[in-house]
Amino acid sequence: MSERICLFPGTFDPITLGHEDIINRALPLFDKIIVGIGFNTSKKPMFSTSQRLQWIKDIYGNADRVQGAVYEGLTVNFCKKVGAKFILRGIRYVSDFEYEKTIADANRALDKEIETVFLTGEPKYTSVASTIVRDIIKNGGDASPFLSQVVCDSLKTIPLAG
Repeated sequence: MSERICLFPGTFDPITLGHEDIINRALPLFDKIIVGIGFNTSKKPMFSTSQRLQWIKDIYGNADRVQGAVYEGLTVNFCKKVGAKFILRGIRYVSDFEYEKTIADANRALDKEIETVFLTGEPKYTSVASTIVRDIIKNGGDASPFLSQVVCDSLKTIPLAG
């Protein structure tokens, strides 16, 4: 049986406890999860790509089944490159599902062999969104309820990219 490799794509700007919840709960389902930091031309990230990748390495350094990667272009093309047959997406609200299903349908049209798997977030992380976390950080607020200790500690020392 071939290895079940999954890509969890996103900007992870920054990676939140909500993202970690989805990754951690997906681990029993897959042999390997690649946390793929994609480039979204409509977004200007607050944190550098190298910083976001470092957070993934710091958080999951002891988990050899989770690795970070950076990619450009179509997600299905990156899936092919890394051998992923699954795309993992987290759902917080019904509106997330409607948006994510549209993307999943497009990905299925591009490659019928790649399945999108949706996991609903734990209720305690429903309000955790990178957009809100970035706003809290930009305005000098305490974002620690939404971030792992590794990310919180690094925020004290890193310059913001955007």
